[in-house]
Amino acid sequence: MSFADLGLSAGLLKAVAAMGYTEPTPIQEQSIPVTLTGRDILGCAQTGTGKTAAFILPALQLTERGKGIGILVVTPTRELAGQIDEVARAASKFTGHRVAAVYGGVGYEPQVKKLRRGVELLVATPGRLLDLHQRGDVDLSHVSILVLDEADRMLDMGFWPDVRRILALLPSKRQNMLFSATLSKEIMRIAEPMLDDPARVEVSPSATPVEAISQS
Repeated sequence: MSFADLGLSAGLLKAVAAMGYTEPTPIQEQSIPVTLTGRDILGCAQTGTGKTAAFILPALQLTERGKGIGILVVTPTRELAGQIDEVARAASKFTGHRVAAVYGGVGYEPQVKKLRRGVELLVATPGRLLDLHQRGDVDLSHVSILVLDEADRMLDMGFWPDVRRILALLPSKRQNMLFSATLSKEIMRIAEPMLDDPARVEVSPSATPVEAISQS
């Protein structure tokens, strides 16, 4: 199967080619067509499986430009936020969507300036996002697609109360995607009230390490 078979637009296919992707990974093949229908997604996939592009590409296609933050990706760490931001910038190269990442541990004002210039896709860590909202520097009233990435790590790191606060700030009518390396009972309990009849996409057994990574 090719990326063209998944229903992506010409601008996104051009970006995919520029990024060096030749054919979709299993998570991309399974989730992109479903996401494009507007359905919620519950995905089990590790880092290194291509899951970032699996949610970024269809989200960009479903979101209009110039109407504020339409896509919000929440992730637990600055490093992950940076990686997602990089993929999102490459994917949006020919679509005109504006991308920004906000996270702690760096200056506040440069991030605020980016937001003021206008953003359609925002990648954020929970704490910095709540800080920005509390200060009135981010508007989440137009979010139509929410992605929670590495949900199990957010739970382990104690971010779930912050995530709940973020959910309360978003429009109730939206498309939700939750990705986790494992689908434990605790993750399923958390996901159930958040997701509406989600399509379940699982590309490898729960808790299986990525084969390409040497662990020690």
